[in-house]
Amino acid sequence: MRKIFVGLLVFLVVLVAAVALAPLLFKDKIKQALDRQLAERVAAKVEYDPANVSLSLFRTFPDLALSIDKLRIIGQDSFARDTLAYLPAFRVGLDLMSVVRGEQIKIKSIQLDQPDINLRVLKSGRANWDIFLSDSTLATQGKDTSQLSIAIKGWEIVGGKMRYEDLTIPFAVQAHNVNHTGSGDFTQNVFDMVSQTTADRFTMNYAGTDYLSNTKLNADVTMAMDLDKMLFTFKDNQVRVNEFPASFAGTIAMPQDAINFNLTFKALETDFKNILSIVPGVFTEKFKNIETGGKMAFDGYYKGTMDEVKSPGYGVNLQVKDGMFKYPDLPQAARNINVNMVVDNPSGFTNNVKVSVKQFHLDLGKNPVDGTVAIDGLEPMRVDGRVKANVDLAEIMKVYPIEDLLLRGQLFVDATAKGIYSTTQMPVVQAAMRLTNGYVKSKQFPAPIENLTLNGTVTNTTGKPNDTRLNIPQFRMLLDGEPLEGRIAAQNIDKPIFDTNVRGTVDLTKLTKIFPLEGMTVTGRLNGDIAAKGSMADIEAERYQNVVASGTVNAQNVTYKSADLPQGVKVTRATATFNNDKIVLQNMNGFVGSSDIAASGTISNYMGYLFTPGQPLRGNLTVNSNRFNVNEWMVDEVTAKPTTTAKTTAPAQAQGVLQIPKYFDLTLNSNVGQVVYDNLKLDDVKGTVVVRDEAVRMDGLTFNTLGGNFATTGSYSSKDLQHPKFNLGLNIKNLNFQNAFQAFNSVKTLVPLAANLEGIFSTNFNVSGEMGPDMMPVYSSLTGKGLFEVVRAAVSGSEVMDKISALTQFQELKKFVVENKDVAAELLNGNFIVKPFDVNVGQIKMTVGGSNNVNGNLEYVTALNVPTGKLGNQLNARLTSLTGVQNLEGTERVTLGLTIGGTVKNPQVKLNSGSVKAQAKDLVQNIVQAKVTDAKSQLQARAQVAQDSLQRDLARKQQDLQEKARLEIEKKRLEAETKIRSQAKDKLNGILFGKPKTRPTETTEPATTTPEPSPADTTSTGNR
Repeated sequence: MRKIFVGLLVFLVVLVAAVALAPLLFKDKIKQALDRQLAERVAAKVEYDPANVSLSLFRTFPDLALSIDKLRIIGQDSFARDTLAYLPAFRVGLDLMSVVRGEQIKIKSIQLDQPDINLRVLKSGRANWDIFLSDSTLATQGKDTSQLSIAIKGWEIVGGKMRYEDLTIPFAVQAHNVNHTGSGDFTQNVFDMVSQTTADRFTMNYAGTDYLSNTKLNADVTMAMDLDKMLFTFKDNQVRVNEFPASFAGTIAMPQDAINFNLTFKALETDFKNILSIVPGVFTEKFKNIETGGKMAFDGYYKGTMDEVKSPGYGVNLQVKDGMFKYPDLPQAARNINVNMVVDNPSGFTNNVKVSVKQFHLDLGKNPVDGTVAIDGLEPMRVDGRVKANVDLAEIMKVYPIEDLLLRGQLFVDATAKGIYSTTQMPVVQAAMRLTNGYVKSKQFPAPIENLTLNGTVTNTTGKPNDTRLNIPQFRMLLDGEPLEGRIAAQNIDKPIFDTNVRGTVDLTKLTKIFPLEGMTVTGRLNGDIAAKGSMADIEAERYQNVVASGTVNAQNVTYKSADLPQGVKVTRATATFNNDKIVLQNMNGFVGSSDIAASGTISNYMGYLFTPGQPLRGNLTVNSNRFNVNEWMVDEVTAKPTTTAKTTAPAQAQGVLQIPKYFDLTLNSNVGQVVYDNLKLDDVKGTVVVRDEAVRMDGLTFNTLGGNFATTGSYSSKDLQHPKFNLGLNIKNLNFQNAFQAFNSVKTLVPLAANLEGIFSTNFNVSGEMGPDMMPVYSSLTGKGLFEVVRAAVSGSEVMDKISALTQFQELKKFVVENKDVAAELLNGNFIVKPFDVNVGQIKMTVGGSNNVNGNLEYVTALNVPTGKLGNQLNARLTSLTGVQNLEGTERVTLGLTIGGTVKNPQVKLNSGSVKAQAKDLVQNIVQAKVTDAKSQLQARAQVAQDSLQRDLARKQQDLQEKARLEIEKKRLEAETKIRSQAKDKLNGILFGKPKTRPTETTEPATTTPEPSPADTTSTGNR
């Protein structure tokens, strides 16, 4: 017995040791397979820390658990800044024996903890998840596709966040706290897949409207899976949104590239309360106590083929009979809710959809609301509808709770529309709206809007867009006792003709507390009297003499801040006087961000700018500021979003690029005490700045900084925000070398030898190129030339000069002074090229020229013309070897040719030529000219490569557009054919069978009990 116990104990110890050691034995192997699969199969950027990869047998024994923490998948090209998925904890269960045998590594389970998944489809149809290469694609590339095998039997998502957005539709779904489990034996070809899903805050949006908002989702689905036929059949299933349960029946088949749907769906319960739960704003904590009545029926279908051209047909039927609801703490109920709606589109082509709301009625207390609408197609849309309501707003408050809002007043609406809506047609419209004795009060701000009166009509009697007329002869209100009133009349949709007048005081702080503006904060007061009469045709043609506009607006402490303008703008006070073609701005004082500003002048074409897309706002303003911080106006070069947030102070350094407004044509006569840009402070800034066509042009702009005087003329353009361009002419006087070197990174990069210069210089230099995302020049893009005037430069501590001195034994070269010397230079292809110049150091005549690049590499040549007597024995012997002259003592002077390579910190100096002739300058000139020629050749070659790449991109885009156009034409053809067949069938039915006779009106009294509506019939559309 003892032996058995000891043997069992030894076995357990060995087993535990094996379980503990297995991860160490196979970790490298699995990691190599993981890296290889990611590199070969995933066309995206996958980020993870190898230290966050672990293996364990204890957690999933007998499977091997692979864990990867903080895994991030980032898209490419159009999605290069989008995170497709962030997985804080990713677990994969691997078949242990497949790892041991070195065969295919079989994946048996997957678990995701708190994943954040973002799926997007662009308007072009490109999807960000299209990053996985198929086995067939890999096989054609000669890649091994047998490394991994999917043998999954279970998977789980815990606490996930998921977003799906399809801009082609446009459609979006979002869910939080997603919990999902699934099971199924994917080692088999035929099996059942069972899944359970729950989610909070489930939102579904179409074309900017939330049809489901912050609902709860609960789905239990069983599907029969046939992987051989790629046929998937719904079995037992229930999907519940809030309290609304539904189920699906049918199949999804994927025979090849297309997907075939044959699905129907229906509500599992018929109480009106179920569908009421998904109405936005109704499903709250109070919902369980709401008293309801009535019945409903809901069903539909989704059938057909989905491919590049076709979409499945679909239909939805909704009926509500005698619905009612009443909140327990409110005195009145909404009753007689009756809805009969059918949406039908058997062809699947969006333009063939038909919507029929034959009945919509409800009584809000004693206030009836009625409506009907029939829609056929979208482009063009045939519409026939009416809505009529006469509602006491105070009565609504007794029926439906609107938290923290009090309403009163009588609202009357009666509108009909019948006809075709398209780019060239309008339905015949008759619409009237009246609001009398209106009253609005919110909890956020106790001061109410009172005496709100509005009377208006919209009419179109011919169906022609330009015969549409809007007439609001009067509106008025009191906001906390301050009056605002006016009138509006307009006609002609294409080129509106308008006549309007507004006068009074608007307290923006009070108004926006009553009616909050999402994502914006507006405060302050506006007082004015403005009138305008004319036509958009005259405004677009700039015939301002035909437009009558006049008025004055006074602003006090007006502020504006938003997500797109987190820096904020404040107008402390300003007066603006309007006439036909311009605004005269007087005494405007305030702040833009943290910068104070005072402005006056004229603004013209303001009507064109406000009302006609693409027209610029013109102006000529005098702008003064004590201190202006440019850094806080930087934006991200891709998203164009500000890099400064509302909660941060103005940054000390530039972050992002400077974006110039697109539709501005402004001349700013500027006088600024100090401009802060990056880490520089520019004092006494004066000059003219022209803002036009997403570019800034500076004319004679002057300023002082770092002890020097600057004048600049040039331009900066952000038209291509990812590649902003500049072209500047710099005229700098009396700037200290060390100040320039410490302050300007460009000097450190392009002129590294300036680190060892003390003194003063001036320059006149022209340079152009591209700015990077940090608003620093992209050095490889720079071209330019100019002249440096060295007033005085003391050279000392230079590694280059120390090594020249050590090689030649000329001690005076270690430390010397240059005065009143002109040095010409050129920028080409990322190379700073110094043209040959002469310097006298004692008896030494030195000629220097060459270049250095952005990597710090030196390519200079120096010719030293010296008296022969200065040569030491070793240098004399070396020069004799180079020149072939045996007796150098017979020559008065000799020339030494030196090359300077390496880097600034580790220069390499060599003596490689010598001459008894005074040809120092020619020697340097030839070498430098060769460098210039080479740099220009490289620049031309790079430009040609860029041009070729641009041509290839244009050709690819053209091909994509052609293919998209072909598919669209084919889609339109099939859509038209389907519509013609449908119309022909309807006409044939009319010819053969005639119109159905109208049934006589029933005279019997209706039954006292409410019949349960039968499910809407979809046979005619869904089962064809």
